[in-house]
Amino acid sequence: MRKNSIKNTRVNTEVQRELSNIIRAGLKDPRVAPWTSVVAVSTAPDLKTCKAYISVLGDEKAQEDTIKGLKSAEGYIRRELARGLNMRNTPEITFVLDQSIEYGVTMSKKISDVTRDLKMDGEEDAE
Repeated sequence: MRKNSIKNTRVNTEVQRELSNIIRAGLKDPRVAPWTSVVAVSTAPDLKTCKAYISVLGDEKAQEDTIKGLKSAEGYIRRELARGLNMRNTPEITFVLDQSIEYGVTMSKKISDVTRDLKMDGEEDAE
């Protein structure tokens, strides 16, 4: 199966949806932050392994604790994933911290600061 095939895309979507439900409703680990989301899932073509890109809203300590909590609950998450998905092999999950949302918010703030400064300079020049 190719990496970008329709089947692989469908599997990625289903695994992402199921992982989000498990993390949101099933985990009782206090290390996992309440604002944790599964941004994307990339499953290998043989469906044996997958990378789950996790975004955590909070400081660096909250992000590190969440990843540690998810890694320690990996067995439980994989078992629940097998229960929710009807697949021959349940992929082995690797959790990766994704900071693209945080990066986007930071860049957006910087852009708005620059445009605000430009507007203020333009108003001063007009006077």
